[in-house]
Parts: sequence; structure tokens; C-alpha cells
Amino acid sequence: MEIRATTIIAVRRNGEVALAGDGQVTLGERTVIKHGANKVRTLSNGQILAGFAGSAADAITLFEKFEQKLKDHSNQLVRAAVELGKEWRVDRYLRRLEALLVVADAQTTLVVSGSGDIIEPDDGVVAVGSGGSYAMAAGLALLKHSTLSAEEIAREALRITAGICVFTNDQITVLTLKDK
Repeated sequence: MEIRATTIIAVRRNGEVALAGDGQVTLGERTVIKHGANKVRTLSNGQILAGFAGSAADAITLFEKFEQKLKDHSNQLVRAAVELGKEWRVDRYLRRLEALLVVADAQTTLVVSGSGDIIEPDDGVVAVGSGGSYAMAAGLALLKHSTLSAEEIAREALRITAGICVFTNDQITVLTLKDK
């Protein structure tokens, strides 16, 4: 599934995870209708970070479903993600939703899709959305060849992406969690 009109990146380094998203909202293929949308948020009293690529209405529905799964499973990120993925795949209404979620707690980062995929990145960086490939490449390079923090890498990777991808802008929101 190709999701356009946003880029979300998660980066882990030195016990910190950063989740960042750009602010652009695009109507169709040609019109930018908003520059400062917030596509990342905290859930479970700040213990979980979540970001979305895709339809805003679909993402809000998924955030609500995911937050309920977190409550049902004592804020266990992996268990809640698996349960959401299972429901998303089989529920007649949910499987029509077009979005990808990136979720993270202090230890784990996951991508959750409507096809039932629950993916944990190998290298500490994952990115989704129209600029996801650019952001991931930039994030991996910065992780490997710099001493920048997770937050700085996420922000700079999105800045680089905004210079390449017409569906990504440089109005960036970054949230972080530190492993205690």
C-alpha cells in the first residue's frame, strides 16, 4: 500500500526513541491544504508514542482502537499491536482504513499495517509514508556516521526528506521517550 502526504520516522539511539512527523496535508496529487498538522502523539499517559501515515480520519480511528488495545493489555505494546493487527485485518470496517501506524515504547518500535503486518525494525530506524524511503536512508546514514541524538537524527532526516519529497514539508513535530 502506498501512503502519500506524510512522512513518519522513528529512531532509537542510546536508550532514547524519537518519533517525528512532518506537517503537510495534501488534497489529491497537487494541493497542499495544511502545513502544520500534527501526525504524532503520545498514548497511555505518555508511555507510548504513535504516528500515522495515511488518511487522518482513518488514523484517528486506529489511534482510538490501539489505545483501547493498550488498556485491554496493560500497556504491553507488542500484545496491543498484535491484537490491533488481527482485528484490523479481519474487521469489515477496519480493513478499509488506509493508514500505517508507527508505535513505540521505551524498548520497542513497531510498524502496524492493515494487512496484519507487525514489523520491528532491525537497525533502530523505521520510516513510513510518501517520504519514508528517503527518511529511512537519511536516518540510517546519520545513525551510522554521526553522534547525533535520536531526536536530532529524526529531525534532520525529515529535513532532508522535505528537500526531496513533494509530499513532505519541514514543519516537524518530534516526540521522545527515554528508557529508564
